[in-house]
Amino acid sequence: MVTRAGFRERVASRPLLFDGATGTVLQSRRTGPGHGFDGLNLTAPNVVAGAHRAYVAAGVDVVETNTFGANRFRLDEHGLGDRVAEVNSAAVVIARDVVAGTDVWVAGSVGPLGVVLAPIGRVIEADARAAFVEQIGALVAAGVDLVVIETMPSIREVEIAARVAREVAHDVPIITMMTFVDDDRTILGAGAAEVARQLADLDVDAVGVNCSSGPNQVLRLTSAMRHVAPDVAIAAMPNAGFPERNSSGRVAYPATPEYFADYASAFVDAGVSIVGGCCGTSDEHVAAMRRAIDQGLPSTIVQSRAPIVSSEEVESVSADPPTELKQALQTGRFVTTVEMRPPKGIATQKMVASAAMLGEAGADFLDIADIPLARMRMSAWAAAHLVQTHADIETILHFPTRGRNLLRIQADLLAAHALGVRNLFVTMGDPARIGDYPDASDDYDLASTGLIKLLKERMNVGLDQAGALLDQPTHFTIGCATSLTPSDPGREAALLAKKIRTGADFALTQPCFDADSAHSFIERHRTVSDGATIPLLLGIQPLFNARNAEFLHNEVPGIRIPQRYRDRMRSADDPTTEGVAIALEIVEELRADVQGVYIIPAFGRYDLAADLLDAVVS
Repeated sequence: MVTRAGFRERVASRPLLFDGATGTVLQSRRTGPGHGFDGLNLTAPNVVAGAHRAYVAAGVDVVETNTFGANRFRLDEHGLGDRVAEVNSAAVVIARDVVAGTDVWVAGSVGPLGVVLAPIGRVIEADARAAFVEQIGALVAAGVDLVVIETMPSIREVEIAARVAREVAHDVPIITMMTFVDDDRTILGAGAAEVARQLADLDVDAVGVNCSSGPNQVLRLTSAMRHVAPDVAIAAMPNAGFPERNSSGRVAYPATPEYFADYASAFVDAGVSIVGGCCGTSDEHVAAMRRAIDQGLPSTIVQSRAPIVSSEEVESVSADPPTELKQALQTGRFVTTVEMRPPKGIATQKMVASAAMLGEAGADFLDIADIPLARMRMSAWAAAHLVQTHADIETILHFPTRGRNLLRIQADLLAAHALGVRNLFVTMGDPARIGDYPDASDDYDLASTGLIKLLKERMNVGLDQAGALLDQPTHFTIGCATSLTPSDPGREAALLAKKIRTGADFALTQPCFDADSAHSFIERHRTVSDGATIPLLLGIQPLFNARNAEFLHNEVPGIRIPQRYRDRMRSADDPTTEGVAIALEIVEELRADVQGVYIIPAFGRYDLAADLLDAVVS
């Protein structure tokens, strides 16, 4: 058994050579996707054993189990989600049989879960932890010498996996490695120095870089890690360069075994204790690295030292003033805003004229909805720009994450900002199934809290989600959604507190018809958030008629209309006027608890919104 002390003594005495890409070798020895590479542990153990034998013959000190994707999330894609322990245990048995009678160690390979963790994604930490417990527990129980947590996209995921490994593995050595994109940052934007500092604080035995863009980048990154974490072993296991498609259409990697041999020497010269290969590397690459290390061959590599920028070093180069909305919120001014829907087509004259009318009636701002009720309309940021340009009134752009991937989100946000639209209301958006195109995709990469985090911690400090520098920071003022009369007040209060911690500047509420319940919720929210709060803009929807009131009460989630208001709408001689009167009463009852009113006119009746504005601002 390899102990932590024994491992550290070993890497301090001479470099430890790992194998290359097991997946690359397996791909060259089989056809058809089957159950994925991890599933071969059950269906073709002889093929997996052959890959290990090739690496042992090449002279490795460590082989990794064929379990990179053997967690419940990834295995579920191949119908093996309920066989995690079986797949991992089989992989250890195969590797153990191959190295029997040698001094080669067996390392349990633990890759990323293949899902995005909340708040950016939808998988909560408890589920991620359970998946790592399941896989790492099986690897340790089957008898691995080491645990290798590799190719991780986020520090948080590494932390969860490393904590689980230490709890499960006790005295088994743990190596943690992250992958970087071509701008020397992780997928979620962390630099090498930041990664090294945080990983070194974990109870692990080595930190480093694997996969990434190739040996040149990995040498640069591991050198930076060595500089800030001199007391921990450093690992380097690069890809064989950038992947490309060859003439037969297969993915190939350009770096030769000789090139890798040169870099193996460079890694050792730079103080790297653990070397190996990742995607595109084969037993030939590893054999060349073995010769270079054993013979002490000098390296011809001259390191390039590109600066590695941290987010703290990014300074705003923009002199853009805060938006009018932000200034109003900061000064405590009571504000009014009205929701508008973009046109269903390209004729914008009516929208602009209605916007001008609402401005004259007293609206401070206009909310521009984005595909409300999943009904196809003009893009909201284009409509917001037109309103600001032609009606001369600042807008709040509704920005749903549903149906947008991470690339599209950032591209649309930059476009909106460039067009002067800088107030955002971040929301999930309406599901496609209720709209014009029920079969349209609802996929999304970010939850609303994740988008708030992206805006506050990345774009507003001059970085994109990957950590690459923008030409200048954005200056978005960010709103979130809440309900003052939720079905589960405790859950809603906790969610609002989370949005505040993430960085929301204000909140728009769902239409509210029950002032007493709203009072109670606001008090609960203040207790849950320990007094931390943000300006609330009270959602008000003037009732149109009795049928409209009954529909909202019975069919719209989150909206409850007291019986007294429904009775008044049923008996009113002029229902629209009565609806405005009820709305005004609710505003007056809650005015002291909120910093503004967000009017949502039914059926596009902006004239009713104007009537309410006349009363609210008078």
